[in-house]
Amino acid sequence: MFKDLFNKTVALAAHKSARFFLSFVCIIESIFFPIPPDVMIIPMTLAQKKRWLQIATIATISSVVGGIIGYAIGYFFYQEIGIHIFEFYGFEGFKSFKDQVQVGKGFWAWIILLAIAGFTPVPFKLLTISSGLIHFNFFIFILVATLTRGSRFFILAGLLSFFGHKILPYIQKFSGKIMIIITGLLLIGFYIAYLIYNNYESFIN
Repeated sequence: MFKDLFNKTVALAAHKSARFFLSFVCIIESIFFPIPPDVMIIPMTLAQKKRWLQIATIATISSVVGGIIGYAIGYFFYQEIGIHIFEFYGFEGFKSFKDQVQVGKGFWAWIILLAIAGFTPVPFKLLTISSGLIHFNFFIFILVATLTRGSRFFILAGLLSFFGHKILPYIQKFSGKIMIIITGLLLIGFYIAYLIYNNYESFIN
């Protein structure tokens, strides 16, 4: 079943309305869909290298829109919808961590999880719904989702546009390390911004 779904998703990249389907896949992947949009971004970019910016932009915006929908599901409809998505993916042990975040002990742990899920194959949908469920700061959620998903899609599409098929083996081999490094840099950036924001007066005096 999963293999058939994967193959059908990849096949959409060759459709005349591929950009529409990419947007659709990015939205639902942020909510419940198990196939990552990368499987469409790769063939689409290789086929239209000059449009890599457009492809990455569509993927980023659509993924964040899907994230907002996932957030809303967690915020308003967890018992009706969200819990069933969690059960499908076997997301256990969430309640104790949820309680920690809600009392302020796990704020940075949640930022880290969001960044990792946004940039890596960790199911992003689980964090979008969870963020709504714990009433995590919506604007920080949007910021982290945009930066991490955008970084992932723009880097992938950019590399494919500039280097073509020959970069694929390197992406497959080193993608994990690249994701860790960039996620780390993003987290450092978030932390610096946090320090500046919370110590603004000391910075300007």
